[in-house]
Amino acid sequence: MTTALLIIDVQQALCSGEFECFDIKHVIQNINSLSAKARGTGIPVILIQHEAKDDLLQHGSEGWQLAESLETSPQDLRVRKTTRDSFYQTNLGQLLPKEDFERLIICGLQTDYCVNATVRQALTLGYDVVLAGDAHSTVDNGNLSAEEIIAEHNADLAHLTGPVARIDVLPTAKIHL
Repeated sequence: MTTALLIIDVQQALCSGEFECFDIKHVIQNINSLSAKARGTGIPVILIQHEAKDDLLQHGSEGWQLAESLETSPQDLRVRKTTRDSFYQTNLGQLLPKEDFERLIICGLQTDYCVNATVRQALTLGYDVVLAGDAHSTVDNGNLSAEEIIAEHNADLAHLTGPVARIDVLPTAKIHL
């Protein structure tokens, strides 16, 4: 089974300042642990960056840059996106042809937006998904705290299965590469 690691939107604007995601230092430590293991075993690491016009995440802006504490490698692949779904109108599907990749490990920001949409689309496309339950985060939304949103998504996504694929939600330490 061929696996890839997707790191979604771990960008400066979401890792510091007004829109800093919950427990971001710990989340990035877990992501760095996963990416180091992936690179060590030859699993492709794909860095996905969201961009929007006239926004904190405008392409090339300081907020659009990957978080300073996120460990990257020149071999990492990169995908730019403009919607929550990392597959929609991007080259991600070309980087992960279904005949070559069966399992995607997904982590990053934000739980209730881009992580959720990408996990669900990956399942729809027939990939087995492992969501790193302690390596994604978000911000409070006015009704729920970020912790509650993360816990709710971990529980909800763990119960989804497709006709040919499944989602497992595991802590970083239990994800085998």
